[in-house]
Amino acid sequence: MPDPKVQNFANHRRIVFQYHVVAFLLIVVNFGYAAWMTVTAFSLANLMYLLLVLAAFLLFWYARIFATVVQDRVIRLEERLRLERLLPAESQQRIEDFAVAQLVALRFASDAELPGLAQQVLDQNIQDRDEIKRKVRQWRPDHCRV
Repeated sequence: MPDPKVQNFANHRRIVFQYHVVAFLLIVVNFGYAAWMTVTAFSLANLMYLLLVLAAFLLFWYARIFATVVQDRVIRLEERLRLERLLPAESQQRIEDFAVAQLVALRFASDAELPGLAQQVLDQNIQDRDEIKRKVRQWRPDHCRV
């Protein structure tokens, strides 16, 4: 099934409205209410409610962090394999020099431009993901991301 729009630097970030907006706002509103109740009418029940909302926020936060860490590890593996396939033999010894953030950003480069861009990233020690992504001219979309 083809994706409805072409992906590029300007639109590649994925926002899931129900998660990033609705769930986050519900947690924030509940946290504010629980904090207000705990301060204005202190009781063990109100304190427990505040702690419960804090736990919900931590679950919300770490669910996202854990998923992106796993995704980055998979991308690291995929891109190392891709670099082994696409880089000239004399450049392959530098594959281990790439940081995870660099590989995550390089995944958007097409096969044709990856060897040159990878060399540039290493030679100039470009660490910023967005800077690397801005250098991509032939965007290779990634629609399977968290």
